Amino acid sequence: MSDATSDIGLIGLAVMGQNLALNIADHGFQISVYNRTTSKTDDFVAENPVTPGGLVGTQSLEEFVNSLKRPRKIIILVKAGAATDAVIDGLIPLLDKDDIIIDGGNALWTDTIRREKDLNEKGLRFVGSGVSGGEEGARFGPSLMPGGQESAWNELKPVWEAIAAKVDPETGKPLEGAEPGKPIEGGVPCTAYIGPDGAGHYVKMVHNGIEYGDMQMICEAYTLMGNLLGMAPKEMSAVFGEWDKGVLDSFLIEITTDILGQDDPETGKPFVDIVLDTAGQKGTGKWTSVNALDMGIAAPCIAEAVFARCISAIKEERVAASKVIQPGFPDFDGDKKEFVQAIHDALYCSKICSYAQGFQLMREAQQEYGWTLDFGQISMIWRGGCIIRARFLQKIFEAYQRDPEIANLLLDPYFKSEIDRCQDNWRKVVATAAVHGVPLPCFSSALAYYDSYRSARLPANLLQGQRDYFGAHTYERTDKPRGEFFHIDWPDPARPQIKA
Repeated sequence: MSDATSDIGLIGLAVMGQNLALNIADHGFQISVYNRTTSKTDDFVAENPVTPGGLVGTQSLEEFVNSLKRPRKIIILVKAGAATDAVIDGLIPLLDKDDIIIDGGNALWTDTIRREKDLNEKGLRFVGSGVSGGEEGARFGPSLMPGGQESAWNELKPVWEAIAAKVDPETGKPLEGAEPGKPIEGGVPCTAYIGPDGAGHYVKMVHNGIEYGDMQMICEAYTLMGNLLGMAPKEMSAVFGEWDKGVLDSFLIEITTDILGQDDPETGKPFVDIVLDTAGQKGTGKWTSVNALDMGIAAPCIAEAVFARCISAIKEERVAASKVIQPGFPDFDGDKKEFVQAIHDALYCSKICSYAQGFQLMREAQQEYGWTLDFGQISMIWRGGCIIRARFLQKIFEAYQRDPEIANLLLDPYFKSEIDRCQDNWRKVVATAAVHGVPLPCFSSALAYYDSYRSARLPANLLQGQRDYFGAHTYERTDKPRGEFFHIDWPDPARPQIKA
């Protein structure tokens, strides 16, 4: 059609949609945009008149679809769930065979599996793509995790590789300096084909679960510095700033440095001191934790990070409890400088365990859903653009380069040596916090995970005896082959026993 001039289209002009559209246009692609509220479309196009590719505003779905070159590529960035289904339902009658719909929201991966199956049966293609990096990432380079038919990825690939964040091919460090109309040139793009149907959205979900753990662990380091060592926010900011120059170098450590150094514009007090200590969540951390339980994979760091947000939400109840439960704890009398280094090491070791759990979860998921995931590649595309981008991810990439089939990152020689080097401080921090009543759900659970994983024998033998006693659930024996089950005819604990 003569009016089909746009390379790609986007539906949903909230902040993420606007920024992603501008990113695409900055890379020379003409992009049509549509929003249910037409005035929002008009305002957006009017406010951004000059881009290398060009923005095309449309007033109806029909006009939007007709403006796209075939096979049409349509990005949806609306609220996950029913809103996404509604947009897809509206598009289906207007599309032709092999057109491609791309869901860039935080969709539940099982919804993506369902949508792709339904659309494939109608002759259409569907890509469920994780998009990480927030507003800034969408504008100047996100981490992109696409899943679906590989033929659909090949059509989308030129756009996704152009707009993704870029990292230095030698160091893995993110390339920075993008400006409106002047994108980053060169570097390795932080995107790659993840796998069929829901693989992309699943990997994005695990990314978010790991993100929950990272954020909570940083908060635990903060609470130790403040509640145990009596450090002021700006003093903490200086510490985090130093940490950002070493193995903990990451986006989250960087922004923590800024946040702790920020004064409240209204009162002049430290910003963090006037922020209410209740945290919200959008569900992806919960999804990750529930899925880990469903598949029988231990991911306690992610789960504890979710629970920490849950307990933070009952603010009034905690305040009331603090007036009733007042055990006396001793003051900290150790060396402050040494303990700050110990906190650094505890954070580092806990982070290793948290990522090990996330990658084990993805390893199990590929068996469950018939995917073949490239874990080295996944860690590579997380090195830039996304919220958990960090120097640390280069080491995970290198671990999978050494052994693509490694069962757990704790077994990698580099990570093993790092925990060997730091674990005395890790144990010191967890023990000291317990003595002084400072809650460290992620640091503590990470240490318990590490000690459990390295234990050749755990007390589950007694647990199996208990299960056999009260429920005849049977047990396996150490002197028989795995898979053979046995039962003992136990006495009824409710029946009185007659002593001789």
